[in-house]
Amino acid sequence: MSMTDPIADFLARIRNGIRARKQQIELPRSNMKLRLAEILRDEGFVQSVATSEDKKQGILKLELRYDGRNSNAITGMRRVSRPGQRHYVPAKDVPRVRNGLGIAIISTSQGVMTDKEARNKGVGGEVLCEVW
Repeated sequence: MSMTDPIADFLARIRNGIRARKQQIELPRSNMKLRLAEILRDEGFVQSVATSEDKKQGILKLELRYDGRNSNAITGMRRVSRPGQRHYVPAKDVPRVRNGLGIAIISTSQGVMTDKEARNKGVGGEVLCEVW
C-alpha cells in the first residue's frame, strides 16, 4: 500500500513517540525524511539520527530528546504544505514560527533548510512543516 503523505507520517510518528515517552523511534527511510531528521538534530529538537539497511528501503532511527524533568524538546509540530494544498512562499515572506522560538522547514531550489537559512540565502520555496 502506498503512502500519500510520507512527511505527515514522519511527523505523526515523532508526535506519537513523544506522547508514549519513547527514547527511540524507527521509521522507513527516505532522503527527504533523513534531511528533515538532520535539521531537527541540528536545531536541538532530536538527540541523534542514525540509519540502517534492511531488505526494503532502510530504517531511520531517531533518539528523542528529553531534559532532566522528563519534558520533551518538541512542544508542537504542524504540517503546513499538504499534497492537496501546497503552500509556497517567496523569499520576502518566509514565515517566523513563534517569534523565532520555533523553526519552519522549507524545501527550496537549493535544498531543504530552515527558515533562518532561507532568509539568509534570500530564497523562498515550499513550507513543509513548523516545529516549536
